[in-house]
Amino acid sequence: MESVKTYQKVYSEEGNVSFGIFRMEDIYIEQHGKADDPHRHNYYTVLIVKQAKGIHKIDFNTYKFSNNQIYFVAPGQVHQVATTEKPIGLAMTFSNHFLVENSIPISFIDSLNLFQNYGQSPPLLPNKKQFETIEHFANQIFKLNYNDDNMRCQSIGAFLKLLLIECNNICCINPIEMDVDTTGDNLIRAFKKAVEKNYQKEHSTAYYANELYITPDHLNRTFKAKTGTTAKDYIQSRIITEAKRLLYFTDLASKEIAYELGFNEPANFSAFFKKHTQLSPSNFKKNEIHV
Repeated sequence: MESVKTYQKVYSEEGNVSFGIFRMEDIYIEQHGKADDPHRHNYYTVLIVKQAKGIHKIDFNTYKFSNNQIYFVAPGQVHQVATTEKPIGLAMTFSNHFLVENSIPISFIDSLNLFQNYGQSPPLLPNKKQFETIEHFANQIFKLNYNDDNMRCQSIGAFLKLLLIECNNICCINPIEMDVDTTGDNLIRAFKKAVEKNYQKEHSTAYYANELYITPDHLNRTFKAKTGTTAKDYIQSRIITEAKRLLYFTDLASKEIAYELGFNEPANFSAFFKKHTQLSPSNFKKNEIHV
């Protein structure tokens, strides 16, 4: 089985390798209505879906398309769009390079509650007025992207930041608790980087808390206040996501994946995987391949 296709550069008819925006209906026509293959990007993707039917799979979680949805796909996430009729909406892609060039700090993106690298990535469901505001920003970006105005990219960057702030305001249901200090964002970023570096061998919250010179309780309270989930859930979600990717996109046996992900016994990995997915590793692979 071939490994997952990874798109390194933002596709753009204009030759821009760091930003692109396209009508979803044009993509549908170009692909003759066929679903794309599961793939991942090394850049951010935002889908502003005004009208669509079908499914959007993100890291093997399936979400049903409907009207007035916003999807966020982070770099590295595996996703697949399968629409059953021509959709109406906009697909926007941008890289870290674009953010840096247009004075949008990477820390700004990291602080948002929008791009979930692992686990569940459900669509944002704005009300009619909220969607109209987001759609307005997206339409302005679309117009700017296809003209030659001075400081075009800076203007796109400004509207992109407004769009993301509006989306973040809608989904911020877990405000920072009063007893969590203002360094919370930096702590979350440091924790996520540590997990990314060590998840294949370290699975405990205590390990990461120790690496960050804080208590496990402080790590959990800060992480939950910022994201609505626990540090332990995040670690386990990262492991499950990687397990699914390895099961689907490689020919590694379940036993080999277990050792690669830091489990001493394959049986422990199988039990862990089944607890979180309700499927054995072999049944997950069988089900996904024959979808």
